[in-house]
Amino acid sequence: MAEQTQTLEREYIVNLRHDVMKVQWNRRASKAAKSLKEFIARHMKIAEHDITKVKLDKWLNVFLWKNGIKNPPLRIKVKATKENNIVRVELAEVPEYLKFKISKEKKLKDASAKQKEENKKEEKPEEKKELTGENKAELEEKREAVKEAAVEHTHLEAREHKHEAKKKEVPIKRMALKK
Repeated sequence: MAEQTQTLEREYIVNLRHDVMKVQWNRRASKAAKSLKEFIARHMKIAEHDITKVKLDKWLNVFLWKNGIKNPPLRIKVKATKENNIVRVELAEVPEYLKFKISKEKKLKDASAKQKEENKKEEKPEEKKELTGENKAELEEKREAVKEAAVEHTHLEAREHKHEAKKKEVPIKRMALKK
């Protein structure tokens, strides 16, 4: 008989002020994260209040650190989900600036996944071709030529940049400075 995973989901409003204000100002954000884990371990009934079994979401961590190490939020609303004695914690109400960052990262992941799939499709026909000694030699020559061209291109760019820097000198306009 297959075991059914029991999921327990709860929302909490955690007041971090009590723990955060007791700590030095340069350790407050990390203490906020730790006290949040302790709170969740206590209230979600994790054995021995083991905070290593509490996993904070990436965006929750970003929210905790948004004002820097000195000034974390003093109250936070979170949603905790317990599965197989591991608790995952995420923000219950995501602010607008985080929604934008989340959507941007998701788009980047999707684009990179599509790019990888396209690369795999393109590489498969090339992998089927067997490289002979002549083909290998040609491939090595092409690679060396590309490397040499790149080095030459960087040298040319450096020369152009050097000449541009000299041209940008501005003549002195004030009479007092000409003397």
